[in-house]
Amino acid sequence: MFFAAIRDTRIVVGGFVFGAVLLLAGIALGGAAAQDVGRAVAITVGGEHACALLDSGAVECWGNNGAGQADAPEGRFSAVSAGRWHTCGLRESGAVECWDWIPRGSTDAPNGRFSAVSAGDWHTCGLRESGEVECWGDNAFGRTDAPGGRFDVVSAGGRHTCGLRESGTVECWGDNAFGRTDTPGGRFRTVSAGTSHTCGVRENGEVECWGDDAFGRTSALSGRFRAVSTGHIRTCGLRESSEVECWGRKGDNQLDIPGGQFSAVRSGGHSNSGDYTCGLRESGAVECWGGSDYGQTDAPGGRFRAVSAGEFHTCGLRDAGEIECWGGNGYGQTDAPGGRFRAISAGRLHTCGLRETGEVECWGTNDRGQADAPGGRFPTISAGDWHNCGLRGGGLVECWGGNHFGQSDAPHGQFSAVDVGRMHSCGLRDAGTVECWGYDQHDETDAPRGLFSAVSAGWDHSCGLRETGEVECWGRDDYGETDAPGERFRAVSAGRFHTCGLRESGAVECWGYTFDGQGEAAAGEYVQISSGKYHTCALSEGGAVSCWMIYNGAADVPGWLRVGGLPITGSGGLLDRGGAIVPGLLAAAAVVLLVVGLAWRWLGR
Repeated sequence: MFFAAIRDTRIVVGGFVFGAVLLLAGIALGGAAAQDVGRAVAITVGGEHACALLDSGAVECWGNNGAGQADAPEGRFSAVSAGRWHTCGLRESGAVECWDWIPRGSTDAPNGRFSAVSAGDWHTCGLRESGEVECWGDNAFGRTDAPGGRFDVVSAGGRHTCGLRESGTVECWGDNAFGRTDTPGGRFRTVSAGTSHTCGVRENGEVECWGDDAFGRTSALSGRFRAVSTGHIRTCGLRESSEVECWGRKGDNQLDIPGGQFSAVRSGGHSNSGDYTCGLRESGAVECWGGSDYGQTDAPGGRFRAVSAGEFHTCGLRDAGEIECWGGNGYGQTDAPGGRFRAISAGRLHTCGLRETGEVECWGTNDRGQADAPGGRFPTISAGDWHNCGLRGGGLVECWGGNHFGQSDAPHGQFSAVDVGRMHSCGLRDAGTVECWGYDQHDETDAPRGLFSAVSAGWDHSCGLRETGEVECWGRDDYGETDAPGERFRAVSAGRFHTCGLRESGAVECWGYTFDGQGEAAAGEYVQISSGKYHTCALSEGGAVSCWMIYNGAADVPGWLRVGGLPITGSGGLLDRGGAIVPGLLAAAAVVLLVVGLAWRWLGR
C-alpha cells in the first residue's frame, strides 16, 4: 500500500499498511456514490484512511480520523501521500506539509524544496530537487537513514524504505526481516515498499517482488505491467492495457477487481482491518474494493467487521459502525449506545467502544471507575477486568479503573499497541519489544526479550506474536495455555485458561484448557480471532461470526450476523485492535445455576 514517490511530482506514493474508509466523488461500490467534490487526479491509500488530490489542487481525505490524519489543510498541493496515522502533502512551492501524528519522532517536515514525498508507517521520506533522499520520523530499524547519492523515486514502507537510483537500480534500507531489503540486481523503472515485502517493475514491464511471501504476496503474475502497488498481504499491478490485476491474500473480496481501465492503482490496509485497493479511472472517478473494516467499500448490511468477547457476553461491530451485543447483561454490559463506532472491546462486566471521533465511551458495571472514560481522542482501546487502557496520540498509554495491583500505572514512553488482561496490562513498544505491568503472581508480566509484532494479555498469562510468525507465551500454565504450537501464526488471543491463534492459512488452532469445547473451532478460513473467559469467537472472510463453547448466551449470535441464512455456532473472543489483540478477560471460578449474578460478584473479588 505504499506507493513510490516520483520526482516529477506526479508521485506514485508508496502506500502504507493499514485499512481505511473509502468514499469519494464518483465512487461506485455497493451502489453508493459520494458527493461530487471535483475530479481526482491522484489517489493515496493509508492505513485506515485515504486521500485524493483534486484537479483544483485541494486534498480531500476520508476514513478513520481518530488522529486527525484525514483533516487535510486548505490550499493547493501538487502531490499527497497517506501513511499509517499521518498524511503528507507536497505544496506547489515544493514545501512538504504533514498532519497528524506518528508515535515516535515528528511529522514536522524539514525546510526546503522537495519534488516528491512518501509517507510510510511511522516515518516519511522526501525526494529533494537535487535527487537526494531525506527522511524523518521514527528511525527504529534505521528506516530513515537514507544513503547518499541521487534517486528518481523513493517509497516509504512499514519498517523499511526503498529508492530507485538514477541508474535504475533499487536500494533499500531499514528492517531486513524476511529479506525485504535484499534487492535483486538489474534495472527497474519504479519500486513500491509495502509492510514486509517490496515489488518493482522491470524495464521490460515484468514485476519482481522480494521479502515475505506469506499468502503469495511476492509471487507476481507474469506479463507486462506499467505500475505496481504493495499493500499488507496483497499486491496489485496496472497492466499496459490499463486493467488491474492483484495477487496475494484472497479474503475480503480483495481480488474481486472491477473491470475496465484505470490510470492508477493503490493498495492499502493492515492486519486488523484487511487489505483494500483503490483505482483511479480515466474520468477522475475513484473506485475501491476489498476489506471493509471501516466501511470503506460500503459493504451491504448483514456483515460485521469486528468481534470482541468478554466474560459472559460478546459484542460485534457492524459495517455501518453500530454495536450489537448479546449474552449476559446483569450489569448492562450489552446495552450498547447508539451511533457509530470504529472499534469495540468487551471487558469482564463492561464494554468500551471507540467513537469515530476517537473518543471512548464505556457502559456496564462501574464499581472501579472502569466506565468513566477520560476525555480526548484515542487511536485504540482495550477493556479488561476492572480497568481499561488506551493509546493516546503520540503513543502514550493512559489507563483508568481498578489499580489495586498497579495495572493502570502505565510506564512512560511510546507504544504502538496496548492490551489489557485480568489485572495486568501489556504494551508493544515502537521498537517491537513487549513491556507488561500489574499483577504478576504467575510471571504474566515477565515478557521475554526480542521483537514482537503483537501482544495479547489474558487472565494470568500473556502471549506475543514474534515477527517471524511464531507465538510465545508466558505466565500461568496450569492447562498448557502457554504451550504454543510451533510454526507460523498471524494472530493470537489469550483467554482464561486457553489460547487461540490464527494460522496464516486462516485456520484456527487452540491450546490449553479445551475440554469444555474452547478448542473446538469451526472449520474454515478466518481473519480475526478473539478468546474470552470460557469461549472463543472468530470472524470469517465473509463477515460472519463463528463462536464455540456456548456459555450463558454469549454464543447466541443474533440473526444479523448470519450470512446467507446459515446457522452460526460459537461464542465470544478478543478483538485485534491496531496491532494488539483485545484482552483475555478475568473471571472467577465456576458459575452456580440460579445464583449466577451473585456468584460473579463474589468470585471476581
